[in-house]
Amino acid sequence: MKFTAISIAALIGVLAAAAPALAQSPKAPAYHAPRNAFGQPDLEGVWTNATLTTLERDPKYGARLAMTPQEAAAIEQSNAKFVAQANAPTDPKLKTTDLPYECGRGFKGSDCGYNFAWTDPGTEVMTIAGEKRTSIIVDPPNGRLPPLTEEGKKRLAARFQRGAFDGPESRSLGERCILSFGSAAGPPMLPLLYNNNYQIYQTKDEVSIVVEMVHDVRHIRLNAQHLPANMKEWMGDSIGHWEGDTLVVETTNMRPEQGFRGAGGETKVTERFTRISPRQILYRFTVEDPSVYTRPFSGEVALNASRGPIYEYACHEGNYAMPGILAGAREMEKQGRDPGAGPRDASGAPAAEGSQ
Repeated sequence: MKFTAISIAALIGVLAAAAPALAQSPKAPAYHAPRNAFGQPDLEGVWTNATLTTLERDPKYGARLAMTPQEAAAIEQSNAKFVAQANAPTDPKLKTTDLPYECGRGFKGSDCGYNFAWTDPGTEVMTIAGEKRTSIIVDPPNGRLPPLTEEGKKRLAARFQRGAFDGPESRSLGERCILSFGSAAGPPMLPLLYNNNYQIYQTKDEVSIVVEMVHDVRHIRLNAQHLPANMKEWMGDSIGHWEGDTLVVETTNMRPEQGFRGAGGETKVTERFTRISPRQILYRFTVEDPSVYTRPFSGEVALNASRGPIYEYACHEGNYAMPGILAGAREMEKQGRDPGAGPRDASGAPAAEGSQ
């Protein structure tokens, strides 16, 4: 077949005209959650945020929000190997004093009493929209918490000052079985080493979230008004409303004892729950506290459908550990030793926190 200059020019013109149409091929329709009896997007069910993705990004990833499949596979394989080694039987002849001081995942010293068969931090890197995420924090772009203000540094140091063993009121909320360890109950709701499960219930006027860790229940009142600022509550005062398929929740009035990483009673947390597939809710949050943080920060977490129910978390079965903790402190004082002494990080916090 012979082509003239005119026919070739015409062919090029046809292909050029078709190019935009090919580039704008129809996308798969966006997922819309089914509606419940109240006409709301249905978020009910049991969900888990267990993940190997950490809150803050390893600096080696820079500003990368996603890691490569190879990087994710290496993390998951390393974790599986670590768990297998940690679950190996301990030599019964081994003395407690011979156990390693550092046992992984931030646990050190006496905190190494956890056998990893009892933990469940997840086995995979967090996946959102097909991306293997390098961190939960997405803003600032480096995936790190913003610097603390001078006031924030003072508050954080005060939380870990000496005297933490003076009485039960000075111990952490998790040890006292008042609230979840870390920020599992939230807001923001973040994964921990175990019990990373949540059950969501919906009514016309409220969304309730049962948090497996310490068996907390968050009550999100819909289309309501915040309580007076002087009325502080555990997990704060959460007010929600629907924006299309997204549940938007604003929480204020949190008790200062619950402050996230040094934040206090002035914190405001805005959360967005969007069911993006039959088996996943995209949970996004922004934390604002100008008295503590130099800027707001935001994160994203995948809440994936869980196969099992939530079981009761009977914290310490009556919290019998507290007398032992305080009795040990009194004995150390008799010996002239400081029960609050020990390895601490640059912020002054105990080095053995065990959180992400």
